[in-house]
Amino acid sequence: MMSRFLQLGLDRLSGWMGVPKSFPLGGLFLLLGISVPGSLIAAIYKQQLALAMIPAGLLLLWQTLMNLERIYFLLMAMIPLSIEVQLPGGLGTDLPSEPLMWLLTGVGVVWWLQNWRSVDARFLRHPISLALYAHLAWLAVCTVTSQGSFLSIKFLLAKGWYLITFYFWAGHFLNSAANFKRMIWWFFAPLLFATLWVLFQQAQTGFSFEKAAYTMGPFFRNHVSYACILAVFLPYVWYVRYWSRPRSGAWWLLIVGIVVFIVGINFAYTRAAYVALLAAVGMKWLINWRKLKWGLMAFGLIIAIFIGFVGTRDNWLLFAPQYEKAISHTEFTNLLEATTRLEDISVMERVYRWVAATYMIQEHPVTGFGPGTFYTFYKDYTVSSFKTYVSDNPEKSGTHNYFLMTAVEQGLPGLLFFVVFILVVMMQGQRIYHKSRDLLHRRMVLAPLLSFMMINLLMLMNDLVETDKIGSLFFMAAAMLVNLDLEKGGEGVES
Repeated sequence: MMSRFLQLGLDRLSGWMGVPKSFPLGGLFLLLGISVPGSLIAAIYKQQLALAMIPAGLLLLWQTLMNLERIYFLLMAMIPLSIEVQLPGGLGTDLPSEPLMWLLTGVGVVWWLQNWRSVDARFLRHPISLALYAHLAWLAVCTVTSQGSFLSIKFLLAKGWYLITFYFWAGHFLNSAANFKRMIWWFFAPLLFATLWVLFQQAQTGFSFEKAAYTMGPFFRNHVSYACILAVFLPYVWYVRYWSRPRSGAWWLLIVGIVVFIVGINFAYTRAAYVALLAAVGMKWLINWRKLKWGLMAFGLIIAIFIGFVGTRDNWLLFAPQYEKAISHTEFTNLLEATTRLEDISVMERVYRWVAATYMIQEHPVTGFGPGTFYTFYKDYTVSSFKTYVSDNPEKSGTHNYFLMTAVEQGLPGLLFFVVFILVVMMQGQRIYHKSRDLLHRRMVLAPLLSFMMINLLMLMNDLVETDKIGSLFFMAAAMLVNLDLEKGGEGVES
């Protein structure tokens, strides 16, 4: 009886691992039986923790060969739990998410060379894909002309594995309603765990605003990253609940998740996330009434008027802070009040860098300084009257406005290509939404579309696309909209 039970367990395990029935299981388990204690002994002897991960690496390699789709969804689960680490030589990475991206990129190149004839050409020539190619092509041009070639090459490589993983592989794997929902669940469960972990740490400080920045680890760099991922993932959770039977276990878990995420956003004390959530309501209204084009034109006009005012007669000097008054605050109400009076240090530090960015754009308006080079050059273009207590920038952060940073690093044409890509995604998303006559399919469109729009709003005050937690959702949203337009993502929608 026991042997039959054990054999059944082994058969199920081998089936899950994708082991062919003809494969000698004894050999596989013998290999694991040798590698696990062997790697542990080597790790202890050499005092290298990485050696203990050899068995996990072997299993990962095996699954890559047997079932690549599982590796992709494993990456979805790892993104909310990834930890930023610094490697020797000053390089940084996100573990374990970024090594999985490298693996998927390498396999993706090989897969493309072998299967390019079977790729859906409609996905490759969709307007969203074409706009993305233009953005990527100009990025490559700016890498060639860069003032810091090494940094720009690294940036271009990183952009490459982001696009292969989160756009092209997403287009391949997230091609059905079942996989659409599967992605959400694989992302949702770890994000819920990470949020509960942060809330537990915050509870020990009495949810103190002053100590909030020290309770985000190890999964989030800061409270902005934490609040933003919760905000931009919320549309997925909100709409996937319609695909679960009301008051079922899955339905209640999603409701709990929504509540937990909103509580997490509230105690993250991140103003941009609050604004993004409120704006999402207006965005949905614009989409429903086919007014998105007019909303974007109105928003663009406001930005143009502001830039025109600031750039006339040195009016930008009116925004210069008083050095002694631009300080951090220990109470959230004081922070909001200081924001309206331009005395909050985080807002004024952004202005400090934005002023430098405008001077940099004037010096290299066509091809910019090169991708990934803002931090290297910006301090030579700053204006001392905008300096704050944190202007030394030890964390080496960027412009805190992704659009300005794009113009600095890729020139005004680079900004234009990037904005065109964004506008194409948004307008195509509205068209796809109204093209569908199925209510659940429309909700599937709204989830990535609203998430994508919220990310762009957040990018006005933050640099997010180059981070795994937000950049992943940014490009996946675009890929999912293409699939939904091709009616691949809506097949098999269940009520």
